[in-house]
Amino acid sequence: MTTFADLGVDQDIVDALAERGIVDAFPIQEQTIPLGLPGQDIIGQAKTGTGKTFGFGIPVVQRLGLDPEHGVKALIVVPTRELAVQVYEDIDMLTKNRSTSVVAIYGGKAYEGQIEQLKAGAQIVVGTPGRLIDLAGQRLLDLSNATEVVLDEADKMLDLGFLPDIEKIFQRVPAVRHTQLFSATMPGQIVTLARRFMSNPIHIRATDPDEGLTQANIRHLVYRAHSLDKDEVIARILQAEGRGKSVIFTRTKRAAQKLVDELQDRGFSAVAVHGDMSQEARERSMAAFKAGKKDVLIATDVAARGIDVDDVTHVINHTIPDDEKTYLHRAGRTGRAGRTGIAVTFVDWDDLHKWALINRALEFGQPEPTETYSSSPHLYTDLDIPAGTKGRIVTAPRTETVSTVEGGASSTGRSGSRRRRSRGGSSGGSGANTSHGSSETPPRAADGAGTHDGGGAEHRDGTTTPRRRRRRRGPRPDAA
Repeated sequence: MTTFADLGVDQDIVDALAERGIVDAFPIQEQTIPLGLPGQDIIGQAKTGTGKTFGFGIPVVQRLGLDPEHGVKALIVVPTRELAVQVYEDIDMLTKNRSTSVVAIYGGKAYEGQIEQLKAGAQIVVGTPGRLIDLAGQRLLDLSNATEVVLDEADKMLDLGFLPDIEKIFQRVPAVRHTQLFSATMPGQIVTLARRFMSNPIHIRATDPDEGLTQANIRHLVYRAHSLDKDEVIARILQAEGRGKSVIFTRTKRAAQKLVDELQDRGFSAVAVHGDMSQEARERSMAAFKAGKKDVLIATDVAARGIDVDDVTHVINHTIPDDEKTYLHRAGRTGRAGRTGIAVTFVDWDDLHKWALINRALEFGQPEPTETYSSSPHLYTDLDIPAGTKGRIVTAPRTETVSTVEGGASSTGRSGSRRRRSRGGSSGGSGANTSHGSSETPPRAADGAGTHDGGGAEHRDGTTTPRRRRRRRGPRPDAA
């Protein structure tokens, strides 16, 4: 294996990578870093998850030097907010042993914090086209000294209609600069863009010549499932042996929110990322997923571009994607960094025609998805799900904490624990009015033996039942 030190990377950057357990370079990094360091323009053809961020990021950081002057010297343009956050985090990590400052510029968040970082002299800007153009138009972002320019996921930017914005951005950066462009595919518009704005670029391809060929380290399972049974099937898959972080793709924002609510109710540690959430909420979800605090992420395709997590073991397509490119992008969230992964796709009866097209394009050789229900034996064997697994995580019932206090022992239970403590919590039971409910009389004390806080209810036979206090549930309505 080739290390970053072997590629001529500065020791402080090598150390920063090593602290994260990153020592050996991926193929795209081996090819781009030696060219990018001296300032060669590069067209890198690589999909997300192949290590391209460090492939272009290390040359950018190293070329700026250990202590660059204040002001924007490098610009990295990305198509989505989530990807902006991801790239920002990676570049920021590379600069941890330098004075270089990095700022993320994207919509959905307040301007003030971003503007303050620019005024403080940030040297590297990672941003989405819209917010970059906005701040540049207000003269709050000066790109006239940005001699390092990177376009990441250029094909996605074209898909989202950002070409006019990209052209405006290039009008604001120096004519003499170092430019790197990365894209998973190379449609004609990307080639034209490269010819217009790059100087004798070298084209580096770090993927198979045929993008249609799926990764060998990803196992693909395709099921024809009933819509009313999908949640149950998914819940059982999430209990498979060896299942780690998992990403579930839905077609709509509403479906994503409905599924995350359902899985949370079933006991799974799930979060969502979709367009109806605020940017802050989306970032919290992604941070929790990356940190492992949550291990199931439900996302729509638009939000998926920022899912750059190496240890995803399962990808589940709740609804079939519209085409083979989207399928490959979704499935590519797993099997990253040399790991193996599993991609499960549900095909509704109405979407069989979509599967036929994807099957043909990707040469799966499976024209008919296997009809599958949550009770199907092959579901358990295909995915190594333990026998007898049901679609709900079994948790200990709340009453178990109560049962430990029969003899007056303490318990973490709320109302239940106090009812139990009352049986042994007071001595004698005659007028004992000790602290906050610990002297409550048993619920069926109808013989009048012992009073509680001033008497109780009178029955037709003249006996009284000590009144049950309810202060354990909160203050009485008439309490001061």
